[in-house]
Amino acid sequence: MNKQPLLILLLSFIAGILLQEFLVLDRLFVCLILIFSGVSLISIFIKTVFFQKIKYYLLGFFFFSIGLFVHFQNSEQPKLPILKEKETIVFQLNKKLNSNEKNRKYYVEILEVSDLKHKESLPFKTVISIPKAIEALDFEHYYKAEVYIHQPEETKNDFQFDYKKYLARQDVYFQAYLPTDILKTEKNSILFEDKIKQKRLDILNQINHSSLSPRIQEFLKGIILADRTEMDAETVKDFNQTGLVHLLAISGSHMVIIFWIVLSILNQIITVKKRRFSIILSILFIWIFAIFIDFGSSVMRSCLMISCYYIMGLLQRKSDLLHSLALSAFILLIFDSNQLFDVGFQLSYVAVLGIWWLTNPIKNLFRKPRFKAEKVFYEISAMTFAAQIATLPLAIYYFHQFSFVSIIANLLIIPLSEVIIVSSLLIVILIALGFNKIPFLYKAFDVFVEYILKLIHWFSNFESLMTRNISLNIFELSILFLVIYFLKFLIKDFFNPRNLLRFGFCLLTFFVMRISSNLYQYNKEEMLVHGFYKEKIISIKDKDQVVFWMKENKNEDKISDFVINPYLTSRRIKDFKINYIPVDSEAFVYEGKQYDLK
Repeated sequence: MNKQPLLILLLSFIAGILLQEFLVLDRLFVCLILIFSGVSLISIFIKTVFFQKIKYYLLGFFFFSIGLFVHFQNSEQPKLPILKEKETIVFQLNKKLNSNEKNRKYYVEILEVSDLKHKESLPFKTVISIPKAIEALDFEHYYKAEVYIHQPEETKNDFQFDYKKYLARQDVYFQAYLPTDILKTEKNSILFEDKIKQKRLDILNQINHSSLSPRIQEFLKGIILADRTEMDAETVKDFNQTGLVHLLAISGSHMVIIFWIVLSILNQIITVKKRRFSIILSILFIWIFAIFIDFGSSVMRSCLMISCYYIMGLLQRKSDLLHSLALSAFILLIFDSNQLFDVGFQLSYVAVLGIWWLTNPIKNLFRKPRFKAEKVFYEISAMTFAAQIATLPLAIYYFHQFSFVSIIANLLIIPLSEVIIVSSLLIVILIALGFNKIPFLYKAFDVFVEYILKLIHWFSNFESLMTRNISLNIFELSILFLVIYFLKFLIKDFFNPRNLLRFGFCLLTFFVMRISSNLYQYNKEEMLVHGFYKEKIISIKDKDQVVFWMKENKNEDKISDFVINPYLTSRRIKDFKINYIPVDSEAFVYEGKQYDLK
């Protein structure tokens, strides 16, 4: 507690969030725990040996109860309106989402429902799909349209992605589809927040009309303005398969690079005696930038970590990465405890912890650098390896895949990331300022990024190095993190028997648990009904084989991605078969049993 008080209190706070998430305690019980912990905290001031010994436990319990209370408040479902299947609504744009082949998607705020009797539940948010033939939404208008609207369906199986819960964490409880035209009217007054969002939208449109090729336009919008909504599926797939998707999203590395660019420029202008103003102005700049690109979660995390780290220095306190990490996480979670369950949040903080824990031991494996460039290369390589090792269990747990090529791809591309980000930022600034008549510069950027994308695509083609449908449960994940914890000591002193024993015991425990889980799934026999829109898919599992029964469907690729592969992964099966049923069939017979398809 004396060494890392903030981290320990953060872990106590997170424990409270997790307890409320899984047990769903009622308001009275949560309030009683909070009151009891608050009263018990008074005993810290009692100067007796017993209370001085337990004061840290009482402080941890107090933060645990705060986490419990905060998540109760954040996860409490508001009173929802009772809506018909078809409603006429008035709404405004809240956020642009990823598009698909046919529709654009948005979060919108519904301000009025024509036939709604009880208005106290207004306004509320919904995700809405709008055909691409209809004009794109903006922040300068109100819209009126007739839509089909409903609440998301409950997931029926444990292996499926719970889209309803995901939306609820964003305070969204409805889905809507707009099939026809839309009426719009200009807003009499536009909030400052909406003006900023609209300006970002205008720059995105300016990029669309620039001389850059369409593919490079989408890359530019993603890497600087955090907008991947129109990016083609092949590019996204290439980045996912090479483990470079963090380069597409505005992440910690982006904000650190932008912060250092601004700081370096200001240090040339501001005198040495006033260097603290350079730091303050640089922090201010990244927050302005964060506001401009619509406060993405990853951007907020990066800005908070950078701010906490440098503010400690400004306050003449020793800058500590773990203190900065814990403080930034605590600030984020106190305002929105649901962020704890965001995959990006978990990967970001685990990556930083991995860098802190493993970078120096890995760096010491390299020879002593002779040149400055060699030292920089070793630093980047060690940090890359540390972050990848730390996040690997979590990435497999959520995405069920791993590519060995991602290690090489990251080592080659990450050193170039600074050049990519700086040049992309420069191009966006030039486009935003209206400097469109610099063809040679835009052409050079176009060619440079195109070669980068081709290199990433080349890496992604190594299918033999990609392992998919890897199953990992929460217990296996926990043991793997323990393995990574002991890995540091093993790297530092490989021949120490104690280090070898602890590391080996954790690995052995992991394999024993994995074999046990595989045997449990192998012996499981079951028949499940899977829903995919209006279609029914039935799976019949026997030992290590499963047969899927379904009608022929043009969405078979999506059925494979959202039904078949998740099921195979969760049940740890590789051998499967698909049997097709005539479209007009209402039932089928398999091994003497009849199964209804109604």
